Amino acid sequence: MAKLLDSTLRSDRGRLLAILAANLRDLSLAEDALQDAAVSALSHWGRAGVPASPQGWLLTVSRRKALDRLRGARRDARKAEALAQLIVREEAEAEDIPDERLRLIFVCCHPALELKSRVALTLRTVCGLTTPEIARVFLDQEPTMGQRISRAKAKIAGAGISFFVPAAEHWPTRLDAVLTTVYLIFTTGYLAGAEGARDLCLEGEFLMRMIDRLRPEDPEIEGALAMILLTAARRAARIGPDGASLPLDEQDRGLWDQALISEGRAILAQAVARRSPGPFQIKAAIADCRLADAGPDWPQIAALYGGLLRFEPTPVVALNAAVALAEAGDPARGLQIVEGLAAELADYQPWCAARASLLAMTGRSCAAADAYRRAIALAPGPAEALFLEKRLAALPCDQPGPPEPL
Repeated sequence: MAKLLDSTLRSDRGRLLAILAANLRDLSLAEDALQDAAVSALSHWGRAGVPASPQGWLLTVSRRKALDRLRGARRDARKAEALAQLIVREEAEAEDIPDERLRLIFVCCHPALELKSRVALTLRTVCGLTTPEIARVFLDQEPTMGQRISRAKAKIAGAGISFFVPAAEHWPTRLDAVLTTVYLIFTTGYLAGAEGARDLCLEGEFLMRMIDRLRPEDPEIEGALAMILLTAARRAARIGPDGASLPLDEQDRGLWDQALISEGRAILAQAVARRSPGPFQIKAAIADCRLADAGPDWPQIAALYGGLLRFEPTPVVALNAAVALAEAGDPARGLQIVEGLAAELADYQPWCAARASLLAMTGRSCAAADAYRRAIALAPGPAEALFLEKRLAALPCDQPGPPEPL
């Protein structure tokens, strides 16, 4: 019985929570009510058998549990009355449960919340990860993460953030936050690997597919999904036998997932055909150019980053554009741009690693060695650190020298 309940909650928790939160306008109350219903299910299903629709049973009982909690608090009597009427109206439809997760995703990814809080709250509510699991993703202490999630819920309640999918005219501003959050979930898993109990790469892919299904024919959603699929296709080849991450030109292409590549390219082509270009479509095109048969198409990648800069004129995009320019044949100009970003990115590990690589490409080996040591110290994981250590060891200069001015 416990296994069946666990399986039901694992697959449908986000869907049930989305409906409850929309009814109650209170994310914490929705979570508490669903938890109460799950506890009741263990005893009730054991005595009376599993209901025809476990999801419908959980939804109905969750609403009643929420009603009990509201009636227990006098100040919420009016809200309890409204919920009681809602229960009467909706119980007959309990077996036909709509998918309201898109609404919940928009709430969790509201721009009023910090990006880290958006990701944590989305993982908690939509994906059903526990607070300890989310804390491990961010290398945080469990109490710290618990407080972050609680503050995010309180902010949603206090700011009166509505539980609805915004109207079409508001999508351009709200959608970007949603897609960025889901992509960050995916990239966090991509860098962390699949050793944990939950694979965040698959969670991110699952969320993006769901958003695409719930909101079809949106070119930016399609672009974001294509970008995830084209990146995920290289996942099995990302780490070499010695545990070091591998650059594109050293990866075993036989390990690339051709089905994901084909699907990603088809979705990207479909998005481009809608003739409404956007940043996620450009990022997907960049991911596609990395998979070119003859090796990464760096001139095309550099040109695409030029287009992306018009949508996202950020230091990080400028850094990536400079690296692409260097790889396309102009490392001196690439290094000049990278060093011009020092004020904004000097403590950003990818900037340190890129600068080290470009210093090496322009023949400044000892300066490159110093930069590699700095990048190794900031590496996000052992695979990236080992890759940089190999690059450092291959330099003709391995002694620290006087620091060069940026």
